[in-house]
Amino acid sequence: MPPRLILFNKPYDVLCQFTDRDGGRATLKDYIDQPDFYPAGRLDRDSEGLLVLSEGGAATARIADPRAKMAKTYWAQVEGLPTEAALAALRQGVMLKDGPTRPAGARRIAEPEGLWPRTPPIRYRAAIPTSWIELTLREGRNRQVRRMTAAVGFPTLRLIRWAIGDWTLAGLAPGEWRRLP
Repeated sequence: MPPRLILFNKPYDVLCQFTDRDGGRATLKDYIDQPDFYPAGRLDRDSEGLLVLSEGGAATARIADPRAKMAKTYWAQVEGLPTEAALAALRQGVMLKDGPTRPAGARRIAEPEGLWPRTPPIRYRAAIPTSWIELTLREGRNRQVRRMTAAVGFPTLRLIRWAIGDWTLAGLAPGEWRRLP
């Protein structure tokens, strides 16, 4: 029998684990009451969106291991209006302190429809516009999307993982989860 999976829309400021060693911070335990499920990969505390939880090690490896090259799609609200040159650089891969990234899918998008408000809201500057880009990666370094957008001159203000492979956030509000059949 294949391992069961849970799709979860992780809210902003929630740790991607079931316990908090420091105490007092929101964790997965505050939202998911299913025993023996573990996150397949991670999302930073200041990132939102799709997290897959699994009962099985093989499924976790297939989802989280960069060698599996499972596509992960992110929506990033960035400071400024990305140029075509910046998007082209993201598509080719950019040089980070820990080496070059693999090529990524990168395109400008309109603000996603039905997007929930973030609490707290992002910082706004009257003189600097914001815009949205969609990035699709097949690797998963620490804070990679944020570092990539900053490397091309457009820092990320808000980051939402929309999809992992064919699974998406469609129909899941922040804090909601559903079990896959």
